[in-house]
Amino acid sequence: MATAQQVPDILSPEFAANPYPAYRVMRESAPLIWHEPTNSYLISRYEDVERAFKDKESVYTTDNYDWQIEPVHGRTILQLSGREHAVRRALVAPAFRGTDLQEKFLPVIERNARELIDGIRHKGEADLVDSFATPFPVNVIADMLGLDKADHARFHGWYTSVIAFLGNLAGDPEIAAAGERTRVEFAEYMIPIIQERREHLGDDLLSSLCAAEVDGVRMNDEDIKAFCSLLLAAGGETTDKAIASIFANLLVNPEQLAAVREDRSLIDRAFAETLRYTPPVHMIMRQTAADVTVSGGTIPAGATVTCLIGAANRDGERYSDPDRFDIFRDDLTSTTAFSAAADHLAFALGRHFCVGALLAKAEVETGVGQLLDAMPDMRLADGFEPSEQGVFTRGPKSLPVRFTPVSG
Repeated sequence: MATAQQVPDILSPEFAANPYPAYRVMRESAPLIWHEPTNSYLISRYEDVERAFKDKESVYTTDNYDWQIEPVHGRTILQLSGREHAVRRALVAPAFRGTDLQEKFLPVIERNARELIDGIRHKGEADLVDSFATPFPVNVIADMLGLDKADHARFHGWYTSVIAFLGNLAGDPEIAAAGERTRVEFAEYMIPIIQERREHLGDDLLSSLCAAEVDGVRMNDEDIKAFCSLLLAAGGETTDKAIASIFANLLVNPEQLAAVREDRSLIDRAFAETLRYTPPVHMIMRQTAADVTVSGGTIPAGATVTCLIGAANRDGERYSDPDRFDIFRDDLTSTTAFSAAADHLAFALGRHFCVGALLAKAEVETGVGQLLDAMPDMRLADGFEPSEQGVFTRGPKSLPVRFTPVSG
């Protein structure tokens, strides 16, 4: 196995500031690294990460979520396998595709985008992260579930602490304690709402989850609470970073922004390329059930594997000119980019492919389209250069823009 003294440690400030040069060195000279601080093996090449996600032989399991996710969410669909996983996924998936998504939830998405844009369109300037990208997906999920949007600040606080827990690679005890507190607080908030909703079913997603039944199986209160917790954290954190990153990437590539402004069907290409080039989630872990050979050596059974999505998505063996943002590239298929047949790795792949991918696509198409309509001359604030923050999840912390104010 290659050693990697020349690679900045994934917990170092240098890596946090810009991981992409480190990813390149890993792929080229250290595709398998034993990382003592996280007690895991790092894999960085596209073929290795793709195999870990698509694995059908149960060599790569999600047993790591027992300790990585369950302490903050409770037991979730991510930890399940076989028939149990298939049934649970069948219970929750219909809300995130097809008729339900188009007829019930697309109007919710459109209304929430419009409300946020109406709050800033007359100002002539805004921080797209604070004023739109961060509140938008959480507001949408709260509305979908039939929760009170007045509790938005609490939702945001909870999902921020959950994401911090998941990304607590250095093992900070305060972050761990805050994450575990969130599980208790969220349960105290959600369980009474779930019980009340069972008695008075409505037309919202929470009611659908309460009523859903597949093969005689229904979700209990704890199952539903855990899924709602996962939905808020995964759907909030990832979509907000994706929207901010799309605009950051387009604003620094004005000719591509102009093309998207002219032809809105290119929003999907811009989203797919953003997921490849600057994915919201840079690392997903798996656990091995048997020894597995990868580039650079063998990972033993029972080991934690950190799959470096941010590295694999820029693998020059898979993509031409991988460090260039290009919505017109011909080695990324936008038509399959939001399905389990995707050829980027940002949503994972295989049976644990992100169940909310089409919801995220609908939010991005709507949000980006409405922002371009309201601010056709949007540009970065003078002198501002976008930069990303984060290691486990990553995206712009701020994105100040200027535009001609529009009233009404």
